[in-house]
Amino acid sequence: MENNLILRRLRYALSMRNRDVQGVMSLGGHNISDEQVRGILHRESDPEFTLATVKELSAFLDGLIIHKRGKRELAPGQKPPAPILATTNNMVLRKLRIAFDLKEQGMLDYLRLGGFQLSKAELSALFRKEGHKHYRECGDQVLRYFVGGLTKELRPTDLVG
Repeated sequence: MENNLILRRLRYALSMRNRDVQGVMSLGGHNISDEQVRGILHRESDPEFTLATVKELSAFLDGLIIHKRGKRELAPGQKPPAPILATTNNMVLRKLRIAFDLKEQGMLDYLRLGGFQLSKAELSALFRKEGHKHYRECGDQVLRYFVGGLTKELRPTDLVG
C-alpha cells in the first residue's frame, strides 16, 4: 500500500490533526514542517502533493508506538536499538500491532470488523521472519481491511433511527 495512503487512513482513524501527525513523527525521530505534513496528506491529484518516504512512514509508526505505549526504558549502558524501517506491509502491520498492543485475537477482530476473514495460521504467517517456510507477504488488501476495521472501532458512526 502506498505510504501516503497509509498515513492518510491512520490519521483519519485516529482523528488526528496535522499538528498531531507532526508531533507523532517527531516522537519517532523525524522532524517535519507543517507544510511538509500537508503535502504528504494531500491527494495525488493535488498539485501540492508530496510523496511520503519510507523514513517518514516509519517515523510516524515508531512515534505512534511511543505515543500509545510510552517510551521504552533502557537498562543503564544499553544502547537504543536501530530503527526498523517499514518497507513492507508486513512491517507496517507489525508496528500497528505493537502500537495498539494487540494479541492475535485482537488482530483477527479488527480484520473481521473491516470485512475480511483470516485464520490464525494465516495471520501468524504474516508475522514470521522473511525467508521462513511459512512466511507470507501481507497484501495491500489485508492491510486496507485491518486499517478499515481499526477505523470502525475508533470512529464508530452514530446510528440514528
